[in-house]
Amino acid sequence: MATRREPTAGAPATVPRGRPRDADIDRRVLEATRHLLTTVGFEQTTVQSVSRRARVAASTIYRRWPSRIELIEEAVFPGFDEVTSAPSGDVRRDVRRFLQAYLAAFSHPAARGALPGLLAVYQTRGTSQLRREVFAATMRPRFLAVIAAAEPGTVDPAVCADDLLDLLIGAVMYKVFLEPLTPRAGAPDRTAELLDRVLAPPAKS
Repeated sequence: MATRREPTAGAPATVPRGRPRDADIDRRVLEATRHLLTTVGFEQTTVQSVSRRARVAASTIYRRWPSRIELIEEAVFPGFDEVTSAPSGDVRRDVRRFLQAYLAAFSHPAARGALPGLLAVYQTRGTSQLRREVFAATMRPRFLAVIAAAEPGTVDPAVCADDLLDLLIGAVMYKVFLEPLTPRAGAPDRTAELLDRVLAPPAKS
């Protein structure tokens, strides 16, 4: 085993390699990305256009994000803070919290500008590692924990939590992208009520 040597008196302290990541640069780049997605759309939101707007060198952006896809993903899906807290025990309130969080995230103008393009990319390239990590860390496992924490007798045991989350996300995507094109407008509370019905245990005979 190698013996650790203590620094001699007067010797300079060891300096960690590299410089700490500048949070201000990250903020400017992500804000510029969201602005471009909102104003010019997915196709024109390139690393070069972000570089010009943020006044950050393209090489600096590439050191932080491997491609514009990872950059756009982080800009529009920074995390779902509202749904990462511990389950409250009130399963219906927690499900509504998920619904509101997803609606807020996907309804943001930058997300609306990004999602169609990202979905097209995923069809051809598969989801990136970052997207897999985001979905794993902040969405499905948290939702499963909420359902598992429900008080006994408050959830139909036949309900599959994975299926329920699929229904919730599908409803959100419909509301964000398709409902504005139809004459019918449904309130989020109506969606929550329908999810409540799915959760409800069967009536005792």
